[in-house]
Amino acid sequence: MPDYLSVAEKHEFERVLNERYEQLRDEVQKSLNESDDLQLQALAGRVHDPGEESVADLIMDLNLQQLEQYTEEIRATEAALGRLSNGTYGICTECGAEIGVERLRAVPTATRCVRCQALLEQQSADGGETPTL
Repeated sequence: MPDYLSVAEKHEFERVLNERYEQLRDEVQKSLNESDDLQLQALAGRVHDPGEESVADLIMDLNLQQLEQYTEEIRATEAALGRLSNGTYGICTECGAEIGVERLRAVPTATRCVRCQALLEQQSADGGETPTL
């Protein structure tokens, strides 16, 4: 584990990550329950015209998208907890530099330092191509 993180900071990040993990699990369960309710309503014949059916389909699509986002964040949170456990939390996966504590507080699942994240975002904005001279 990086020496720049104090024991108190390590515990802080572990607590924050575990709390977020539990929140996400609750949100997934809630979303699944709502999705089941919508499916049951459709099966019971509550959707009577194409307009209502279209709205019901849109709601289902939004619920599925939300579930996908929750799943991605759960995976990122689990990975961050793994890095905390194996001593690599707070180390940039691109350059090996320390990820600043301020960045980790803002994004506890961060895997890149600010510089490497900015470079990645710039490359994505440029269409994924690396500039050449």
